Amino acid sequence: MSQSPSFFADRRGLIILATLCCLLWGSAVPAVKFGYGLLGLPSGDTAALLLFAGIRFTLSGLLLLGYGVLSGRPVLLAPKRLGEVALLGLGQTTLQYLCYYIGLAHTTAVKTSIMSSSLVFFSVILAHFLYVNDKLTGRRILGCLLGFAGVVAINLSLGPLDASFSLEGEGLLLVSTFAGTLAAIYGRRLSRDMDATVMTGWQLLLGGLTLTALGLAGGGHFERFSLEAGALVLYLAAASAVAFAVWSLLLKHNPVSNVAVFNFEIPVFGVIVSALVLGESIFEWRNLVALVLVVAGIWLVTTRSGTVASASA
Repeated sequence: MSQSPSFFADRRGLIILATLCCLLWGSAVPAVKFGYGLLGLPSGDTAALLLFAGIRFTLSGLLLLGYGVLSGRPVLLAPKRLGEVALLGLGQTTLQYLCYYIGLAHTTAVKTSIMSSSLVFFSVILAHFLYVNDKLTGRRILGCLLGFAGVVAINLSLGPLDASFSLEGEGLLLVSTFAGTLAAIYGRRLSRDMDATVMTGWQLLLGGLTLTALGLAGGGHFERFSLEAGALVLYLAAASAVAFAVWSLLLKHNPVSNVAVFNFEIPVFGVIVSALVLGESIFEWRNLVALVLVVAGIWLVTTRSGTVASASA
């Protein structure tokens, strides 16, 4: 995985690679649900879900570190660096997904998808205060609102949306997205003088091991296991490894808000991939409207007054 900034900082590269990441994350949504059935996991068994996630991310980290060794990268880190990456893993993998799975068990899938999209707003607002070249503008605000409208549109067919709010449901989902935002910004700082692939490998490994330990401590276990289930877990691990590594490189070479806005694509791809797996038509009006809104939002955020927004860090 080349570390050359040219393609990662180029707008065409940003669009292609960020969309690839979101497609991989979006495909994980139906894949994880399918995995629950293969492994015999009840959707409300948080400990088992944490164990499933922990094994997935631990394998992701091992895959990236193995790739680092094969490509000649120095994968052994000094104690200080390892501590920094461990902190990143606790935020980006452990805390984010711990809160996500607990919150998911206490609210609907529709609200989970919509609440998770608040990551974009957190990212854009924090970037405004942290980076001089990543300021909040009218175009970016409108772009975020259009993207969010797209997420709402594609979720209209999945169930009703109510205004209820609980700390163990929606509250933890907000903590999850905020933790993910802070971790991404922290990882961007670490990647300035650290190999992004190695950094991502260690954070996934350490965060995944922590999730695995929490799942086992809570009594999580798999009712059954098969070759098909193993292949699915391996796919999820590989998808996470590629997506997180590429995303880290994009954040390293681009303004945070230009990358974060692509997160609106994840629920769109999730619904589309689910429909394809189930043999359903993806050309429903909600899907098309959502796609148009998300694309318009991304265009507004990643361009400035008709020109390409600066990709300098």
